[in-house]
Amino acid sequence: MAAGSTRIEKVRRIFERFDLNGDGGLDRSEMAALVAAVNPSVPFTPDQLSSIVDEVFRSYSDFVSDPQAGLSLPGLLRTYDDGAGDLDRDLAALNLSEHPCPNPNPNPTPSPTSFPSWISSPNQGITHESTLKTIRDLETLIRTRLRSSTRSRNPKDLNVFEGNSESGWSAELDKKLPISTPNTADFRTFLKDLKDLRAGVDLSPITDEAFYGHMAIGRILYDHKLFSEAIQSFLRAAELRPSDARPHFHKGNALWSLDRTAEARACYSIALQAAEADALHCSALLPQIHVNLGISMEGDGLLINAAEHYREAAILCPTHYRALKHLGSALFGVGDYGSAEKALEAAVSLNPNFADAHCDLGSVLHALGDEERAIASLQCAIDLKPDHLDALYNLGGLFNDAGRYSRAVEMYGRVLALKPDHWRAHLNQAVALLGAGEVEEAKKALNEAFKLTNRLELYDAILHLKQVEKGKKDGGAEFIIVDAAKILPGNDKTTLREHLSDALRIRNVQKMTKLGRCNVVLLKEEIGKQSLHERRMRKAELEIVLRKHLHFLQPESFQCSVKAVDEKVLVALDVTGSGKVDLCMFIAIVAPICAGSAEQRKRAAFDALQWLSTKYERQGEIAKVDAAVYLRYLRAIYYPSQTFTDLMEGHGEEQEKMMISFHEFVNMFDDIDCGFGIMNTLMKLEDAEKVQKSKRYCSVCRYRIVGLMFREISARFCLCSICYSECKVPKAFQKQEYKFKEYQID
Repeated sequence: MAAGSTRIEKVRRIFERFDLNGDGGLDRSEMAALVAAVNPSVPFTPDQLSSIVDEVFRSYSDFVSDPQAGLSLPGLLRTYDDGAGDLDRDLAALNLSEHPCPNPNPNPTPSPTSFPSWISSPNQGITHESTLKTIRDLETLIRTRLRSSTRSRNPKDLNVFEGNSESGWSAELDKKLPISTPNTADFRTFLKDLKDLRAGVDLSPITDEAFYGHMAIGRILYDHKLFSEAIQSFLRAAELRPSDARPHFHKGNALWSLDRTAEARACYSIALQAAEADALHCSALLPQIHVNLGISMEGDGLLINAAEHYREAAILCPTHYRALKHLGSALFGVGDYGSAEKALEAAVSLNPNFADAHCDLGSVLHALGDEERAIASLQCAIDLKPDHLDALYNLGGLFNDAGRYSRAVEMYGRVLALKPDHWRAHLNQAVALLGAGEVEEAKKALNEAFKLTNRLELYDAILHLKQVEKGKKDGGAEFIIVDAAKILPGNDKTTLREHLSDALRIRNVQKMTKLGRCNVVLLKEEIGKQSLHERRMRKAELEIVLRKHLHFLQPESFQCSVKAVDEKVLVALDVTGSGKVDLCMFIAIVAPICAGSAEQRKRAAFDALQWLSTKYERQGEIAKVDAAVYLRYLRAIYYPSQTFTDLMEGHGEEQEKMMISFHEFVNMFDDIDCGFGIMNTLMKLEDAEKVQKSKRYCSVCRYRIVGLMFREISARFCLCSICYSECKVPKAFQKQEYKFKEYQID
């Protein structure tokens, strides 16, 4: 038979190779032999093989009618349909690719033996002969009416008509490429015939029969990547049985495949409610609803929410290694490295061939500082999948951090060979080349990254390289760090060095959290939308609030924002690890670094503190003790030298009752030693950094000066804000003291 051998025939060849006793099933020893044979490069231990076989037999118990015989042929087919293995790769590993079984009929008519494997699943409930006839008719309709639509497709895409997996059970949600559906006569005829087929299903004498008919049509259309048409069938099925989770779940999969993420998430949420209401009959589907809902949330950047659903899926199905992998990846994304390591180790223990889990485990171990194990995990992912882009890229980053620049350059080179437009690989390769002393090659790599993105920071990096080279030719660019007492302000308008240093650290937090782009007035309104008992909310709920106000961020940027908020703010507000924070105190804490005037930021903090306490009824005032505790929190979070030791110090009864107005609160807030008097300097930095057209360069770091510039009065050299705050001056200008005037680039 030619290359068009059917999927069932390929699986049968594998099955017959290992069904040594010919009893129609693969028992434990036969299944273990199959797993070991198709993974010749993996040295399994007996315990690992036993664990894998246990998982297979538990996950596919519906296909194990006799425990002595073992897994049936349809069961093995189902494992491949669920993505547990790569069928063509396994055939090659067993040397079965060149020995296909003969096919006496190259154009077989659909029969029950060639039906998609999902029809035998207990979740499908296909018991009506009319449903089987509907499947036959639709398969014939697709094959005859849409044959011309597939002729122009690449050979690698022809398998769109062979897909028969129950999408989402074990496989990850992927964006699928819909079949080409031009406005041709053939396709219009197909839609008309499909409409007639649906009308026939609606004439079924009982509701259940019509429901399963529309579900079957939707599943067949989905398998053939006709997603829009599949959605219509799932909609009709949902109308017939609104409380059934399955049509909502499969409709969500189709919407996800069309990149309609928000609608998909809504469908998964409905499916979850329905499945939880009927948990007895939906026990097999519930874990995957949680996984797919998590994936859809992760697609919008909601990692904390996604992790909750992955964790629930893993609890419901402890052998669901994909749920564990997703859980580990999400926890890594929010900075919970210890828990991420445990989840990913469990995933690779259940499935040692899971390259993605090995890759993410390597990244987690890298973050934990375990370099050797990180390299081993990433290399394992590459051994399993040589073109694993993320593993190659992450291994390059690990080598870069370890100072092994030549190996880093090699890894990034392999990434670029697979994906030439990977601008981050170009950028990091430039860093590695610089570390290896290859300046000219580094400039080429930076130029390539800039061509792909036109990002301003890359342009600045290129200019910086040129300035460094110029400084070396001029014999400059060396610097010394002088005593802070020698750095003096040239006039009363020059920001004090120590104040600037604090403001720069706070500005860095502001940039990392992205809260400088969050309108403080709109954020404050969130408090009024919550009832008193809802203001202490879970981090997952707070993440949704932040997503609403940072909706303009790409998912990846939003994930970085939430991770920074968690590490800088939430860790201080949830010292007990309860997973909950007070919304009022959170808004009061972040108000100073949100977007808005100084008056608006202070007013937002004051109003949040007013809502924080329910024991005072006087309008326009807050308890002075609440303001004092708030300011200590503020300094402990934003000033690294501060601690939490005196946050909750005792107060007398009289002090407990003392109330202050907004004006008095502002006086406390503006105190440079006990409050947040750094606000004006912070806002000066915000305004200064909006100007990006400077042609001035720092005499120490050689970077283009953006924002504030400090010029020494007599020596007339210029420093950027960072070098000025760090007391760095050019080595060529050594003096007893230095006086600087401050300029704002315009």
